[in-house]
Amino acid sequence: MSHFAKVENGVVTQVIVAEQDVIDSGLFGDPAFWVQTSYNTRNGVHYMPDSNTPSADQSKALRKNYAGIGNSYDTQRDAFIPPKPFQSWLLDENTCQWQAPVPYPTDGRTYTWDEPTVNWVLAPVFVPSVDPIPVVDITPQN
Repeated sequence: MSHFAKVENGVVTQVIVAEQDVIDSGLFGDPAFWVQTSYNTRNGVHYMPDSNTPSADQSKALRKNYAGIGNSYDTQRDAFIPPKPFQSWLLDENTCQWQAPVPYPTDGRTYTWDEPTVNWVLAPVFVPSVDPIPVVDITPQN
């Protein structure tokens, strides 16, 4: 069985499992609205089923990413692209994934994206307790 995405006005509205001949029959509407997608393709790489091991045969990589509802289908790139998370982020043409304009810090701490400053900011740390969960500022003091 294959996976197919229904694309209406460039946006994925449904993803189903079906055979190509069923799609071609019109059972699910106009076949022109259905685009095949690969469950095992992400970031432009085809992986072995249920693993993170790239397939030896990368000709199986299909449309950069598995289609998800709300994703766009770009006919020029022949790729499924997730929604843009922030206005400042840029599309990586090789993976068709959105990338922050500033690399994620590699100091082992957790960060969140802050669009007004166009940068990563230290995420608040939540400490469980009986009372409401407080936010602890772990910003280094100078």
